Amino acid sequence: MEKNVALIALFAALIAALGLIPKITLAFGVPITAQSMGVMLCGAVLGSRKGALSVLLFLLLVAIGLPLLSGGRGGLGLFVSPSAGFLIGWPAAAFVTGWIVEHWRLAPLTLVACVASVIGGIVVLYLFGIIGLLITLDKTLSEVIWLVAAFVPGDLLKAIIAGMLTAALAKARPGSVLSRANRTDAV
Repeated sequence: MEKNVALIALFAALIAALGLIPKITLAFGVPITAQSMGVMLCGAVLGSRKGALSVLLFLLLVAIGLPLLSGGRGGLGLFVSPSAGFLIGWPAAAFVTGWIVEHWRLAPLTLVACVASVIGGIVVLYLFGIIGLLITLDKTLSEVIWLVAAFVPGDLLKAIIAGMLTAALAKARPGSVLSRANRTDAV
């Protein structure tokens, strides 16, 4: 149990550390950050439940005001900003990514983690992000989809990196990728 809590906290810290990489804020107020790759890694490495818990811990720390998001941002106000949909979608993205890695075992881990990161960390996350942008911006659905399309190239690169890192971690430390370990050790 203590190991699980430590890993959940460690991956929340990883997301925070990725916030130190400078952000690029787009004209409509949503930044491009490396932190979404941390969300992908949470799911791919920790699995669905532990990955989502790690992201929820990170978001709790942001909500109470710790400046952990890229650019030193934090506080409840972020959850009503144009970024809100993406932030709210992070736990779902980690969960879906982890679920796919846990259940798709017939392909190489690199491929599985890359595809899982695309489905969870891009498709699922963008659904939340688009809804958030529709609520916070005065734009149509097609306009919002075009705005979000600016994230696709970078997020595809992050998904590939997350898949490669997950596979490298599994090769270097067999058993350390909990999403592929025995699924009876639940939180």
